[in-house]
This record gives sequence, structure tokens and C-alpha cells, in this order.
Amino acid sequence: MELKLLNQEGQQASTLQGSDGLFARDYNEALVHQVVVAYMANARSANRAQKGRSEIAKSTRKPWRQKGTGRARAGMASSPLWRGGGRIFPNSPDENFGQKVNRKMYRAGVAAILSQLVREDRLAIVDDFTVEAPKTKLLAQKLKGMGLESVLVITDQFDENLLLSSRNLHQVLVLEVSETDPVSLVNFPKVLVTKGALAKMEETWQ
Repeated sequence: MELKLLNQEGQQASTLQGSDGLFARDYNEALVHQVVVAYMANARSANRAQKGRSEIAKSTRKPWRQKGTGRARAGMASSPLWRGGGRIFPNSPDENFGQKVNRKMYRAGVAAILSQLVREDRLAIVDDFTVEAPKTKLLAQKLKGMGLESVLVITDQFDENLLLSSRNLHQVLVLEVSETDPVSLVNFPKVLVTKGALAKMEETWQ
């Protein structure tokens, strides 16, 4: 599969041969949906809690006698049927939202996303992507010169200058290959991959 190789001005300089197994797969919508939903579910933290009827701070005294009042019978004010009563199936703080996705399925899902990005002309390769100093202005000028606004940059190794420069640009995200996730690949309209990162991606996800 031929991939676009961009120069520093954001224009296509030439093409680069990419792996067909990673960039020429058919788009499997059901698999991509499963992988994306599972990734987001596994990122959830169970930090919510609700009280059951035994935990509500209400008296356990019978509100009124069983018969003779004309009202419905009631046992205690903490009943789930009452306003302010306990929940029938309360949420627990140790609830597990995790979903299991096999490694082979995860790799196939990522490959399907990357292949679709290539078909939609949303993925391109650059020789290198760096900034001279950790300054947001430098990175913003570099991206503007390439005609890019919202972009995901995938690098082969940690670059402190690039990472620090991108933190204040909410439409720019810099990730290493090992940190790349399907949600980020789907969300960003443009994906820039360095040559070194391309080799690592083919090694990791094939």
C-alpha cells in the first residue's frame, strides 16, 4: 500500500510503501465499534456509589398502622418506592466496567481503522517531526505552515520538546506508538506518522 510522504510544508513529496496487512485491510465496522467501545469502557473508573435501603438514614419505624387509615400499607420510610428511599439495585464503587477484547481482534480493529484513514486521505507520513524548543508558538507555526489544525502525531520515541509544546494545543495530541489507541485514531481528522513510528507500527500491530 502506497502512503503519502509529506515535506515540511505539508505537501506531498513522494510516496512510501506500507504494509498491506496494516494499511490495506477491509473496513470491519462491527469490529471497530467493539474495539472502540471496549477501550472506552476499560478506561472508566468506578467512582460512583448509591445507597440501598439498609444504608439510608431514616427510621425503621412503621410510618402508620397497617389497617384503617385508607392509605396504602407501608413498612418503613427507607422503602425504594418512597422519595428519598434506598435504591433497589444501587451502583457500587467497586463496579467493573471492563470488556475483554482478544489481542488478535484488537490488532485487526486498529489495522481496519488505519486502512480506512489511508482510504479517506487522513493519514500521512513525515520523515521527522520535531521542534527546536519546548514552545507552543513554534509548534503552532509549524502546523500552520503544513496546513494542519487538528492532528494526531505518532512518534517512534519520546520527544520532550514536542510533548511540552503540544500540551496547550487542545486540537493536537502527540503519542508514541505504544500509547496509540483506537479512540484517538478515530477522533482526529488528520494523523501524522513519522518514518520511525511507521516501522514500529508494522512490527507491533501486524
